[in-house]
Order: sequence, then C-alpha cells, then structure tokens
Amino acid sequence: MIIICCKEHAELAIDIIVDEFETPPVVELLTENSELSTACEYCSNDGVYKVSNI
Repeated sequence: MIIICCKEHAELAIDIIVDEFETPPVVELLTENSELSTACEYCSNDGVYKVSNI
C-alpha cells in the first residue's frame, strides 16, 4: 500500500499503515522529480510524503 499525503496528513497515513499491516511504515520525502503535482489522498494540497509498507 502506498499513500501520498501532505504534511498535515502524514500522521494519519502512518497510523493507517501501522493499523493495517502492523509493521513500521516507510516514509519518503517526495522530490520535485519523482511525483510531480501529485495531490494528497486526504485533501487537495500537494503531496509531500510517500508512506508505504514496502
């Protein structure tokens, strides 16, 4: 599972990964080259973090 989120929703995304998979999440800062103009999955702000269980 991969969740793209803004700074405000990073904690929510981390909690969801921990609750669903019971493992520590991998949190990566998105760079301008990696995920251009990807929106947060919880609001309309730009995504800043990629939170995953991979």
